[in-house]
Amino acid sequence: MSRDNILHKVRTALGRSPSQAVAPPPPVRLRVPEVSMEDRIASMMSHLNELNGKTMRVPTMDAAREFAAGILAGKTALASNSPYLAECGISTLPGVATGITDLGELRQAAATVDIGITSADYALSDTGTLVMLSSPAEARLISLLPFHHLAIVPRERILTSLDELFTVLPHPAEQSSSMVLITGPSRTADIELVLVRGVHGPGFITVVIVG
Repeated sequence: MSRDNILHKVRTALGRSPSQAVAPPPPVRLRVPEVSMEDRIASMMSHLNELNGKTMRVPTMDAAREFAAGILAGKTALASNSPYLAECGISTLPGVATGITDLGELRQAAATVDIGITSADYALSDTGTLVMLSSPAEARLISLLPFHHLAIVPRERILTSLDELFTVLPHPAEQSSSMVLITGPSRTADIELVLVRGVHGPGFITVVIVG
C-alpha cells in the first residue's frame, strides 16, 4: 500500500480533507490542589513506604547529618556536590567522598561505594517521587549506580504532583539535559513475572525529609 493510500485512510477515519489545516492543540490543563505541607509530607512518606522505600523525618540539618552518620557506619559513600548536602555537613562524615568532577573517576567511585547520597531538586508527594535535574551539583551516576540511594530533602521542595512541578518548572530542558523521576527502589518483573529489585538502579532507597 502506498504512502498516499495510507494517509488517505487516516484522513478519512479522522473526517479530514487533504487541504484541511491541522487543528490547534487543546489548552494545557494543570490542576494544583491546595494541600498543606504536613499532608504533603505524610503522603510522600506513605507512598514511599508502600514501595518498599524507607523514610525518616528529622527537624534540622544537624539531625539529618546524625541520621546519615548512623546509616553510613562502617560503609563507604559518595555524596553529590549539592549545596544543601554541604550545609548539612554530609561531606565531613567518615567514609564519604565528594567533590569528584572527572566523569571517569565519578563513574568508578559510584560503582564501588555502598551508598550514593544526594539531595533532590523537588519531590512529588502524590507518588513518593524524587525529581533529579542532572547537573554538576547532582550527577545522575550518584543516584543510579550505588545499590543504596540516600536522599536528604528539605520539606520546602515537596510538591503535590507532576502538574505542580510543571507550573514551577515549565521548561525543564532549559534547566538540565536530563530530568530523572525516581519512585522507590529500582525493580523489574520482566523475567517470569518475578519481582527483582536493584537490577537497573538502587535496590534500596532512603529519603530523609528535613523540617
